[in-house]
Amino acid sequence: MNKVIMMGRLTRDPETRYGQGATGVAVGNFSIAVDRRFKREGEPDADFFDCTVFGKQAEFVEKYLKKGTKVVLDGRLQNDNYTNKEGQKVYRNRIYVENIEFAESKAAAEGSGAAYNGGQSYQNSQAAPAPSGAPEGFMEIPSMDGEGLPFG
Repeated sequence: MNKVIMMGRLTRDPETRYGQGATGVAVGNFSIAVDRRFKREGEPDADFFDCTVFGKQAEFVEKYLKKGTKVVLDGRLQNDNYTNKEGQKVYRNRIYVENIEFAESKAAAEGSGAAYNGGQSYQNSQAAPAPSGAPEGFMEIPSMDGEGLPFG
C-alpha cells in the first residue's frame, strides 16, 4: 500500500497547465512545507514536498490556493528520478495528490493572507450554509449530554 497524508502550507502559488487535444486535462504542480513534529537544533523546522494534481483537482488548486494556504492532502508517493543534461542521475520524490482540502478557518486564512472559499474542497464545491450560531464554514454539532454513547 502506498498512501501519504500530510498537512502543510503551500510554498509558492500553484502552476497549472492544460494538455493538448480535445480532452485538455489540467495538470497542477505546487509544493508544501510540512512542519516537523520534533525539532533538533541545527536541523530544518520543516520538510518540503513537490505535489502534482490532475483534472478537477488541478482546476480547484489553480482557482482557490495560493502561497501560504494551509491544506490537508492525501495521495501516493512516487519516485520521480531522471538524468539531467550533464548526465547526472537526479533522485526526487513527488506526491501525486488524490484528495485535497483546506485546513484552516476563514478567519485564520485571512489572517495569514491565504486563500479561502468557505470550507469547500474540490470534492465539495456546494457547501451548505452554516446553521445559526455556528461560525461560517463550520457546522454546529448538537450536544448529546452523554446519551446514546456506547461507553460510560
